[in-house]
Amino acid sequence: MDMFLVGGGRIKVTPISTRNTNVTTMPEPTLTTPVNFTLQCSLDQNIATQTCPASNPEKSQPSKDDPETCPDYFRLIIKGGRVYVQQYKKSFQTRDVFTIWGIVQLLRMYPGQVPDLELLFMCDDLPEIWRRDYRPRPGVNVTWPPPPLFHYCGHSGAFDIVFPDWSFWGWPEINIREWNKMLEAISEGIKKVKWEEREPYAYWKGNARVGKRRDLMNCHDPMVHLYRQPFYFDFFTRSLVPMEHYWPIRPREKCSDIVFAVHWGNNNTKKAKAIGRNGSGYIRKNLKMKYVYDYMLHLLQSYGKLMKMNVEVPQGAKEVCPETMACPINGGRMRQSMDDSLVMSPSVKAACEMPPPFEEDELKRFLEKKESIEKEVEKWTNEYWEEQKKILKH
Repeated sequence: MDMFLVGGGRIKVTPISTRNTNVTTMPEPTLTTPVNFTLQCSLDQNIATQTCPASNPEKSQPSKDDPETCPDYFRLIIKGGRVYVQQYKKSFQTRDVFTIWGIVQLLRMYPGQVPDLELLFMCDDLPEIWRRDYRPRPGVNVTWPPPPLFHYCGHSGAFDIVFPDWSFWGWPEINIREWNKMLEAISEGIKKVKWEEREPYAYWKGNARVGKRRDLMNCHDPMVHLYRQPFYFDFFTRSLVPMEHYWPIRPREKCSDIVFAVHWGNNNTKKAKAIGRNGSGYIRKNLKMKYVYDYMLHLLQSYGKLMKMNVEVPQGAKEVCPETMACPINGGRMRQSMDDSLVMSPSVKAACEMPPPFEEDELKRFLEKKESIEKEVEKWTNEYWEEQKKILKH
């Protein structure tokens, strides 16, 4: 099933789960001698004159007292603390720039904790390494294991390694600011209109020309603005529960399901408000920027442990750092996003600890629970439309 969100956030489905649903909030430890990072820009803003600092920050020693537990969406999956990039093809807009920028900020957040590694990252929309291409087939020589490829989204039928997308550090082309600023804006926006005073329709804003969204434009009800999520998932979505955080939508029944969702929400305002509150609360609680960095750290540390090759800087690769990326940019949204998301000092708190993985029977029960809720919503929807048919006959 796809999902219809009644209030705030982005939601999709993932087959990889851990069982923690409670994030413990601990008091900030005291840092007696905080370390501050600054951009060391040269007076000449020409990119060719910008160089990275000769020395890296020393390995940080964040407090490990009462460590937090990672939110449910975390899953364990980086020579010398410096970043080098060899680009094969320019990505759409600034996806590549802000993905690289995010990794550079991770090294400032947790200096000395990201191991030497080499990875390949693809900035397109859809997964690339499909499971079907690596299944044994008569007469076909299948290479195993599949190549590791980092990507923004995953799919149950793909091997792509899911990584936070570029927009956490800003998407200047459409005026989306870095994630902390966005969270503030979302919190303020929620306060502007009471739930009971909101317009009684669903709303979706996005690119309708993307292949799987084109058919949404065939939903003709003028009071239904469309919102759809495909089968692809982000790194943070595995513990979302239908009717607790979102309203599920069947991919082949999008229009009718959305119409009923709006009808149900308008006639069950308290329950709809609770779903919206839970969805927004999940984002505020479990998707703090520190947890995004913690996921990246766990992922890259685990990936680095699997590398058996000696990591060397390839010919043609260029070193990147905040100075080479931000200093040549004189103002504008792109520089603003970088300034806003610049990590100014190492974290005084250690990365959160991973919760234990699901036991097989626990995961089975969790997935069965979600499926049962989806079937119940499907039953309500079908009953509603059967009733509408009877009304039309009379």
